[in-house]
Amino acid sequence: GYFVARESPALTAFLEAQIEDRIRRARAVAERLVGLGTPVDMDTLIARAEGRPVLRPHIAQALVSAGHAADEQDAFDRFVGEGRPAYVARKGSTPSEVVAIIRRAGGVSSMAHPGVTRRDDLIPQLAADGLNALEVYHTDHDADETARYLAMARHLGLAVTGGSDFHGFRSKHSNGFGTIQLPAADFAALRRLAPCF
Repeated sequence: GYFVARESPALTAFLEAQIEDRIRRARAVAERLVGLGTPVDMDTLIARAEGRPVLRPHIAQALVSAGHAADEQDAFDRFVGEGRPAYVARKGSTPSEVVAIIRRAGGVSSMAHPGVTRRDDLIPQLAADGLNALEVYHTDHDADETARYLAMARHLGLAVTGGSDFHGFRSKHSNGFGTIQLPAADFAALRRLAPCF
């Protein structure tokens, strides 16, 4: 969501529920790790998060610190990656519900990195449900994907966004920081969709 009103009650309630679900998920991962003989101190991780979500990269770091994994990639490969023995799926709102929450918060919704999620089947219905934009420019999109998503956005009447998916300098996308540029005309079109800007 871009240009959201941060004080929106709908957005606040949604974000609080997301944090609670991340904590639930983290505790469920911790239980599985205990069963695997690779425990981590989840209470300390949650306390250090100070109300922010506890994510799998945090758990991977804890596995490394506890001596259960050689590095974060090893932790994902053996324990917390999708399909691995300590993986716990997220629960949450549907994409259409998230689009509606962003709209109620006065924001502009964009589907992130469709070339990564591979859920092109969702895009037409999300557009019909009020999706505003599609992330066309992304570090994981090659030239063909960029062209395909640009054409799809234009066909569906969606604005265009872009991003590096930067999650910190230790993430797999750290090399993309600052490398993705949204054309000025696309940024101007995106900004026109925001009622408060």
